[in-house]
Amino acid sequence: MNRDEARTFVRQAVQRVAPDADFTGLAPDASLRDTFEMDSLDFLEFVEALAELSGRELTEDDYPVLVTWDGCADRLVSATGASASERSG
Repeated sequence: MNRDEARTFVRQAVQRVAPDADFTGLAPDASLRDTFEMDSLDFLEFVEALAELSGRELTEDDYPVLVTWDGCADRLVSATGASASERSG
């Protein structure tokens, strides 16, 4: 998975929780929770949607990096690298 694919999954997952979410002008390091007014349950739903859409396992340990668009993309892309190295190693 590349960064563009990862960012698409993030957008889709946010839109499941906040259907009217507008990413126009959103800084890559802006808080998704603050920007789209997600409470704790919304954030959990977002993480579950992101895991489902991307096919990646996301745990509570990932929550701190999943608060920004870039953080989410970095996590999804790094999971891809880990999966590939696990298969070859």
